[in-house]
Amino acid sequence: MPLKKTYLKSKDECKVTFRLPKDQAATAQTVKLIGDFNDWKTQVSPMKKLKSGEFTQTINLPKNKRYAFRYLVDDKEWQNDWAADAYIPNELTFDDNSVVEV
Repeated sequence: MPLKKTYLKSKDECKVTFRLPKDQAATAQTVKLIGDFNDWKTQVSPMKKLKSGEFTQTINLPKNKRYAFRYLVDDKEWQNDWAADAYIPNELTFDDNSVVEV
């Protein structure tokens, strides 16, 4: 499922809903949304776990920018969003980061 984007008319922001599907979350207890928008800090509130087993979180992001991000599962495993707008290399881990464009 692609990232859900709702552009706000009253502000130069976009409300973005991130979702980690159940098949990627597997047996996860917690999932955190980490990225450029929070300076890659891992000490953030976890995403909301839905009854379906998916994890979701909605945040407002300033428009006309690109943000790299990943999901941190149980504080140990990084996951990408396979419905992201793009992917860019992560020079630290040699993996890719997901990208959302708003």
